[in-house]
Amino acid sequence: MSLLDAKIPPLPAARFDRGAHWRAKIGYLLLATEQTVQDEVMALRPEGVGVHVSRLAIPDLITVETLAAQADLLADAAALLLPDGSLDVVCYACTSGSLVIGEDRVFAELRKGQPRAFPTSIITGVIAALEALQIRRPVVCTPYVKAVNDAEIAYLEARGFAVQGLYGLELEKDSDMVRLPPEFLAEYAAAAAARHPEADGLFFSCGALRSTGIVEPLERDLGKPVVVSNQAMIWDCLRKAGVNDANAGRGRLFDVG
Repeated sequence: MSLLDAKIPPLPAARFDRGAHWRAKIGYLLLATEQTVQDEVMALRPEGVGVHVSRLAIPDLITVETLAAQADLLADAAALLLPDGSLDVVCYACTSGSLVIGEDRVFAELRKGQPRAFPTSIITGVIAALEALQIRRPVVCTPYVKAVNDAEIAYLEARGFAVQGLYGLELEKDSDMVRLPPEFLAEYAAAAAARHPEADGLFFSCGALRSTGIVEPLERDLGKPVVVSNQAMIWDCLRKAGVNDANAGRGRLFDVG
């Protein structure tokens, strides 16, 4: 051995830490057309929480028929997420799709693809959020067409909520929904809420909407709690993963444990 060789340290054996996502790993199943959810879950992601995404085929049409067809795709899409089985929570990230398909079927399909992860959906998070904020008589706003709106009213009322009024924009394309500016969403929500002073809160439905930033200003203006789809979904997924962080600026919901 030469003198030079003697000064070269040995290669260390592999060693490991807890990984970048040491607090939790959450998987989201997004529509192929979706352009908003991924940005919002990343923006609200606490340190140490992993965001993992899979996509579901769908045309650029949000109808009862296209949403119902998603049911048969859920298991395979979920199985693509972290096949080592380390995912903590898996969420179908479509409000209208989860209520059209129904939570029981959504959960069953997600369990097929991710048997070790906790299954949930946006509508599950919304219902939990409304209950946590003690909203029983909401005003509801959506971008959806009438048939999807009718399904949403029926779903919420079957869960015990007395919808005071539902206002929909009659948009069929996801690519149009993602282009609604946040300031317009706030204006539309305030106008809808003004028609129902008896309502005890407001829910703006749809994960495609860029709406998480309007929650706190709306709550100040209305004097009532406000829930939007992505805010509720993220809160629900984090709580199911055991992450109870507050999130300043995203409304009263994140103050709820």
